[in-house]
Amino acid sequence: MAAKLCNLGMCLSRRNIYSRCAQWVQTGLCRPFSIQTRTELGVPSLLTSPPVDLLTPDEEMMRESVAKMAAEKIKPLVRKMDEESCMDQSVIDVLFQNGLMGIEVEAEYGGTNSTFFIANLVIEELAKVDPAVSVMCDIQNTLIVSLFRKYGTKTQKDKYLPRLATNMLGSFCLSEVDAGTDAFALKTAAVKQGDHYVINGSKMWISNAEQAGVFIVMANAKPTAGYKGITSFIVDRGTEGLMIGKKEDKLGIRASSTCAVHFDNVKVPESDILGEIGKGYKYAIEMLNEGRIGIGAQMLGLAEGCFEATIPYTKERKQFGKRIFDFQGMQHQIAHVATQIQAAKLLVYNAARRKEAGFPVVKEGAMAKYFASEVAALTASKCIEWMGGVGYTKDYPIEKFFRDCKIGAIYEGTSNIQLNTIAKCLEQEST
Repeated sequence: MAAKLCNLGMCLSRRNIYSRCAQWVQTGLCRPFSIQTRTELGVPSLLTSPPVDLLTPDEEMMRESVAKMAAEKIKPLVRKMDEESCMDQSVIDVLFQNGLMGIEVEAEYGGTNSTFFIANLVIEELAKVDPAVSVMCDIQNTLIVSLFRKYGTKTQKDKYLPRLATNMLGSFCLSEVDAGTDAFALKTAAVKQGDHYVINGSKMWISNAEQAGVFIVMANAKPTAGYKGITSFIVDRGTEGLMIGKKEDKLGIRASSTCAVHFDNVKVPESDILGEIGKGYKYAIEMLNEGRIGIGAQMLGLAEGCFEATIPYTKERKQFGKRIFDFQGMQHQIAHVATQIQAAKLLVYNAARRKEAGFPVVKEGAMAKYFASEVAALTASKCIEWMGGVGYTKDYPIEKFFRDCKIGAIYEGTSNIQLNTIAKCLEQEST
């Protein structure tokens, strides 16, 4: 298949794989900063730790390719998808065809066999065009695929990873009506009956639920043990008793489906437990700590996309005989926001590279998500002000970025939760 050329899944069209495909095969999609790589980038030989935002040639090629694909295949559909609150199937298809839904999945399963950092670069670039598309890609890569790769049995990996990499969306079912920020207060129960479990309960605000082919469901298999009874179950879409509920009519990221998911005596074989019984809470914490870096990348991309769509207007629009950009008051505001965006980028990139290097990222992931979400909100608000009346209309993408940015302070842990996490880490570091 053309989109899987060179087992990298990065053919962003049938014609634009460029001559780099052969090099990718020889060197790997993302080479480390070797002496040769440093020389190519012009990095001084004495610099053993290059800047976190300095991309390798392969990372830069990936960034450019995804940006080109998003501009050609996604951007023309953004307004329609937002108005209709529906993800166009062609967008889902093009993400799969280009290997962007199984970025870390090994080549033996038909995946791109790439890196966590590359996944976040992709999330960032997609968010510059449409954060709703970006979060769909984010959840697939940083939550669903990661859970299967890390905790799946060989049978489970053989069954699901090839499909997750090529044609099937996954959905992560954790939140409930009374279990949002307090995620482990969930009431969905799994009762053992012979060689299977029976799941009853309801989940709320579940992303990708409308299109998902498989659901990773957190349910309590031993309520008397409290959160230590929470277990991860694999539930296929066609399972009897699984029902997709009402799709939420949201303020922003409207093309991303967010639905209730109900479980009415859903039978799940014991073989479809993901990982160990009672370890679901541990898995959820680990994945959300990593997933927050992805949300940080999404919010970073949103801020960049909004900023890039606004600055040209400030250089064209004239008032009092001068470009808006030429007024010192405007220059100071623009410089301030640009600095905040760069600071958010360094936090996100640093957290992603730390995770890839095997270092702890609890504090760094929380900082990246919190700060990037704050910067996205600041950027979108300021950009509307700089654009004036036209920024408040749907003729420009700024008002959509403004609506999309608010979710960053809510999902995968609210901003207050991120601050709590950061504070706890600081307390532990000082003892």
